[in-house]
Formats: sequence, structure tokens, C-alpha cells
Amino acid sequence: MDIEEFIQLFAEQFDETEVSEFKPETEFRQLEEWDSMVALMIIAMVDEEYGVKVSGDDIRNSATIKDLMDVVASKK
Repeated sequence: MDIEEFIQLFAEQFDETEVSEFKPETEFRQLEEWDSMVALMIIAMVDEEYGVKVSGDDIRNSATIKDLMDVVASKK
């Protein structure tokens, strides 16, 4: 699993946040656009792209995009 690809797919779930804002160390829940709808879209994206089911708890327990990618990788 490639971090740059994961970040690109992650960023596509946001409408108004610049792609340049997304880095492995980005604390995604601190982004202005973050809300429960974006969280659901992230869950759906991970399922569709990686065939992995992540939960709301997985997202809440992940501080950064890299943390969430590590959770996804651990479930593959």
C-alpha cells in the first residue's frame, strides 16, 4: 500500500480542502471540512479501494492520515 496513493484517494473525499493540505502527518479530524459525512465517505472509499472494513472507532483512534493507513494495512 502506497502512502501517496492513499492520500490522493483520501483527499478526493473532500470538496473544499486543497490537496496540498493532505500529508501523512495531517491530523485529518482537525480539518475544517471534516464531519461525519466525510468520515462515512472515507469508510466507503477504504472498502471500495482496499476491500477493508474500517469502523468509526478506527477513525476516532487514528490521529493522522498515516495512522489510518496503518490501520487499513493491518486489516488487509
